[in-house]
Amino acid sequence: MPVALVGRCPPRPAGGGSVTDGDHRPDAATVFDALGSAYEKAFAGSEAHRASLEWLLERLEPGSRVLDVGSGTGRPTAETLAGAGHRVLGVDVSPVMVELAARQVPDAEFRCADIRETPLEDGSFDAVCAYFSLLQMSREEQSALVGRLARALRPGGPMVLATVPLDIEGVDAVFMGQPVRVTSFSAGDFTALAEAEGLEVLRAEESVFTPAHPEAVPEPHLFLYARRA
Repeated sequence: MPVALVGRCPPRPAGGGSVTDGDHRPDAATVFDALGSAYEKAFAGSEAHRASLEWLLERLEPGSRVLDVGSGTGRPTAETLAGAGHRVLGVDVSPVMVELAARQVPDAEFRCADIRETPLEDGSFDAVCAYFSLLQMSREEQSALVGRLARALRPGGPMVLATVPLDIEGVDAVFMGQPVRVTSFSAGDFTALAEAEGLEVLRAEESVFTPAHPEAVPEPHLFLYARRA
């Protein structure tokens, strides 16, 4: 399958900012445009991430259709799934990330778009994964999106959701040298959210991971292994 780069991200305001609560704050596209391949290198050592991909592969029929939300540079998620013969659609708001992914994983399709605004047909994917791609959304947006992703799965289809399980809302922080505004849930509340939005959570795994980056700090990770109820 040739490289497929679908869609163009809309232009951002001069300076790359977005308006949030009256302040000019970097949006997700700006942050991840700046990080580029450094993000891939920082998280390449995540054993929990790779274990979750193996879990997905064990549950997919040949040639399954998989949605990768916040696909980043395409590695390791899209690369692993496409390398196993699955049809991967990666969606990411960062044009830099999408361009990197399209070059690095030519057997997958990548779309530069905001997943909150991307049409998703019910039951159109055999599996869905979203690795740390909800953290710059509001709680209401996260809940709504998890529900849409659950409906986009075929009945019984597997999903992996990964997040940083902290009970915080609209907190300004620095991530790998980039200013971000983060919203998240505690592990229990995020699990409850997933169940309320139509997922059966099969297990939840928590760990602490330190990205390989000089400005990174240890961070808690939560991986939810689920399926459409």
